[in-house]
Amino acid sequence: QVQLAESGGGLVQAGDSLRLSCAASGNTFIKYVMAWFRQGPGKEREFVAALTWSGNIYYADSVKGRFTIARGNARNTVYLQMNSLKPEDAAVYYCAFDRERLSSSLYYSEGEYGYWGQGTQVTVSS
Repeated sequence: QVQLAESGGGLVQAGDSLRLSCAASGNTFIKYVMAWFRQGPGKEREFVAALTWSGNIYYADSVKGRFTIARGNARNTVYLQMNSLKPEDAAVYYCAFDRERLSSSLYYSEGEYGYWGQGTQVTVSS
């Protein structure tokens, strides 16, 4: 079993920055992928970014150039640095974790992740 603990959400103004953190514990895998998804009001959950144990990184087009996913110093920790936040970025952000996949295209699908955090709210005022 894997447990995910997220932190860092909050209320910011458009244009501000925020950093989310996620730490995985328990029976984690050596070759893993950690990702962020988000779900806005009335919307389906969508992919934001992913990072594999080997350092490969993937972003949704909507956040490229503004968000950065990075590994933390502690094992199985990942950050999501969000800059130039927009009102449309407001959502509950979820950390996800699972084994590395053979095809990177799978990382964009929430169905590929078996472990999820509880979510952290990000609110962006205009």
